[in-house]
Amino acid sequence: MVVIPARYGSTRLEGKPLAPIQGKPMIEHVYRRAVDSGARRVIIATDDRRIRGACERFGAEAIMTRADHPSGTDRLAEVAELLDLNDQQVVVNLQGDEPLMPPALIREVAQALLARGDTEMATLATPIHSVSEIFDPHVVKVVRDFAGNALYFSRAPIPWNRDQFAEPETASHAEGYWRHLGIYAYRAGFLMRYPGMAVVDIERHERLEQLRALWHGTKIFVTITASSPGPGVDTIDDLRRVERLLAQERGH
Repeated sequence: MVVIPARYGSTRLEGKPLAPIQGKPMIEHVYRRAVDSGARRVIIATDDRRIRGACERFGAEAIMTRADHPSGTDRLAEVAELLDLNDQQVVVNLQGDEPLMPPALIREVAQALLARGDTEMATLATPIHSVSEIFDPHVVKVVRDFAGNALYFSRAPIPWNRDQFAEPETASHAEGYWRHLGIYAYRAGFLMRYPGMAVVDIERHERLEQLRALWHGTKIFVTITASSPGPGVDTIDDLRRVERLLAQERGH
């Protein structure tokens, strides 16, 4: 199952899910990616009747959720509760501003969780190839342990290469650094417990919801993938860039 959280309010682009891309609302492009992944069920979870109406017009299943959720994971937790999902049901969180997410990555994160019966949460990462990405706070980095579980996620450069980064402007090597991709798979039982976990300082500081789960002791398995999605959408400029990339992808 794939659930796409889609809220109307956005600090940089209000009504973002309804922003038009090639004549269709962005949320429709995201929905089609989820359908193409082979998911048995795709649900759009929204807080706005305009978004629900748009979803129904292009044939998607949409569920109304509360408007006060602090994160997409909290919104998915409400969906899991409303549907009374089995604790072992795998739910993929596909963000509503990722119209270029490859369907293969949606399948990959679900399969990573399905293959690990004792794991409640999985996500993806891809190699970082440039030092500028390591220092970019918009690029979330992840460090894993020997078994592939996350040790920490950060917007800061982790791990800190003491010798190479003594003078960051001369740093030239990016091997061994991993960029976190913001797609998750959860077991529904974990999702329903998540809102009861206290929000923690590291989550507030980094603005990364997965740190709440990590702090409370949840193992997050991180699969390294060679693929990488196209850019997400946060601004009008992002919207235009995605439209150009979609046109190229479709040969128009």
